[in-house]
Amino acid sequence: MDRRYFLKTSGIGLASFGLMAAAPAFLQQFANAQTVRNGYGKKKVLVTIFQRGAVDGLNMVVPFGDSAYYNLRPNIAIQKPGTADGAVDLDGYFGLHPAMKSLEKFWQSKQLAVVHSVGSPENTRSHFDAQDYMESGTPGFKGTRDGWLNRAMQVTAGKDDSPFRAVSMTQQLPRSLYGRAPSIAMTNLADFTIKAGIYTQNLKGGFEGLYQQNAKDTLNETGKETFEAVNYLKQANPAQYKPENGSVYPNSQLGRSLMQIAQLIKAGVGLEAAFAETGGWDTHTNEGNSRGQLANLLRDFANSIAAFGTDLGKRMDDVLLITMSEFGRTARENGSRGTDHGHGNAMLILGNSVKGGNVYGDWKGLRPDQLNEGRDLAVTTDFRDVFGEAAYKHLGSKDLAALFPKYSASPKNFRGFLG
Repeated sequence: MDRRYFLKTSGIGLASFGLMAAAPAFLQQFANAQTVRNGYGKKKVLVTIFQRGAVDGLNMVVPFGDSAYYNLRPNIAIQKPGTADGAVDLDGYFGLHPAMKSLEKFWQSKQLAVVHSVGSPENTRSHFDAQDYMESGTPGFKGTRDGWLNRAMQVTAGKDDSPFRAVSMTQQLPRSLYGRAPSIAMTNLADFTIKAGIYTQNLKGGFEGLYQQNAKDTLNETGKETFEAVNYLKQANPAQYKPENGSVYPNSQLGRSLMQIAQLIKAGVGLEAAFAETGGWDTHTNEGNSRGQLANLLRDFANSIAAFGTDLGKRMDDVLLITMSEFGRTARENGSRGTDHGHGNAMLILGNSVKGGNVYGDWKGLRPDQLNEGRDLAVTTDFRDVFGEAAYKHLGSKDLAALFPKYSASPKNFRGFLG
């Protein structure tokens, strides 16, 4: 947090510059006219979506082929495919929640895969700890300073990298992007560029004074270069943006975030890692089944992802999207027709390079003797093996030991959802 600067009056977070002494040269390089004129060309992009609050993976990716599922959930279970409000059949055993039907076309075209029974070896039921462990990539260890996604950027860093290499569509930089690799946090691309333009045109009256007041010992000489760099984002034309291929994004936090990530990808600003998040998944009471609280959340979640994949179309050749949540929920519904904090969960993987149409992972089952502690879906895939496969095969981050300290990461543990 001590390495992030937030310009309160402009709504821009310029985050994690690493050593502050290196920042001026870093920004000046990007403001160089040759760099701006040429752009950064095609980049491999990893997009991560965090479902904060612990989504009920058993109702998101429904094991309708496991009879124990219906015994455990008499009120909130999703009915089998072919029935009213039934699951969207994937492979005869698993199905998507019916509110997620917009993703069915990606499954059928082999662009969408699922990893089930995935999670952390650390069995905490604390949201805070579990999110910290997942984003740091070191479950059970709280002393890690940087995040796994920032380390992936560190491993493949180059001298001509874009300042917009890692972008989070959030108010604050997420834990997974803490670290030495430069990262940016912002909530609105339009405000980012428009307000940057205002300050660039009126430098002495606005931005220089702001920096002299708030950063006199560090970046007070770099205001002009900073905002020249920021203005490069105007290529995205946020106010004029028209999604392609008939795509319509939901007017929600996640929908807006993914639309703006798509804009950055198309603008060629050198984006390689993008982060978005969505909350509300802590469904202890009145979770609902095919309709209700969870269904509404999943509909927006799926429709946002579907719009993103549709909008990018052929560009998804170079884009990989992964969803995650800190842990799953109890296999048995509780007395309030909800679910409590659990263990194993499900992740979605989307991209044209994905070996889709498959549910990856070892499924133990939902009988009492198959559950973790007799109550939760067991974890049979460590989440670091999913992250590792994405970083290794998609981003080219080959140093798995640096990516996941305190873990014997190896390609042998990959699930194979990427070729």
